[in-house]
This record gives sequence, structure tokens and C-alpha cells, in this order.
Amino acid sequence: MSENPHHYPTIEPDAKAPTLKRLRQLSRLLDRVITIPGTQVSIGLDPILGLIPVGGDFLGVMLSAYIVLESARLGAPAATLSRMVLNIIIDGLIGSIPILGDLFDVGWKANEYNIRLLEDHLKFPSQRKSADKWFVFAVLAVLFIIAIGLVAFAVILTRLLATLLGFLTGG
Repeated sequence: MSENPHHYPTIEPDAKAPTLKRLRQLSRLLDRVITIPGTQVSIGLDPILGLIPVGGDFLGVMLSAYIVLESARLGAPAATLSRMVLNIIIDGLIGSIPILGDLFDVGWKANEYNIRLLEDHLKFPSQRKSADKWFVFAVLAVLFIIAIGLVAFAVILTRLLATLLGFLTGG
């Protein structure tokens, strides 16, 4: 590995294939690892993690953020990374809505879309420079803040539902 002018390690061209393969495997695990028998519908760990109260959506966003981080190391420009983050934000925010969000997660394959964006960059590298380390840091910080917000949303929603349930049952 060599150092680029942005002071974070880049991956040499001959090492990009194994990294891309690993990211594809992670994407498949998160978005399409299980095919529902008798259908062409597949789900991954992302919607399953979303079922875990409080921390599931946080974990899903953090795993998706890893793909963005590795894409930055592979030299993806800021515009590509920004689109990736938008896909994760859509997935995280809508996915955090109980039941409806989990159904949305079955159809919205943010990680798969992000791998396609990365592959497009690698097939047709633009003349744009790679995103600098501060942009990558800001992008990951935003994703982390959103993930924490999803946890807060889950806690607030759980408390609200518990209060409502207590009110309805007279307790």
C-alpha cells in the first residue's frame, strides 16, 4: 500500500479485486442472503437486524458504512460516496419505521445499489480526484449520528407505545 496525498492508505490496483469481492459478499449478506421459498424475493440481514429493538438499525447502518469507507479507500470520488450515503440514509430512516420499514427493507437494497456505484466508478474511473480524508470522516460521522438518532427514535417510540398501551389497558 502507498500513501496518497490525503494521508489515508489507498489500495493498489491489484488489490482492488479481493476488496471488491469482500464488499460484494457483505452486500449480499446484508441485502439478499435468504431467498423466500417459492418466490424470487430475497432478504438479507439488514431487514432482520431491523427487527431487533433499539440496536438493530444502528448495526445495519454501521455495516453499510463499512462499504462506504472501503469505497473511499478504493478511490471513489465525493459524488459517488455522497450517493452511497444517501442510499444508507433512506434505508436507515424509512427502515426504522416499525413493520412498514421492515417491508421497505425487503425491497430497498441500499448496499447492492452502493456496490453498483462502486463498480461503475472502478469500471469507468472519472477524472475526479478521490475524496479527501476530511470528506470521508464527515460522511462517516454523519452516518454515525444518524445511527444514534435511529436508536433514540426506537427508544422514544418504545416508551410512547408502552405509555399508550398502559393508558389503553388502564394501567
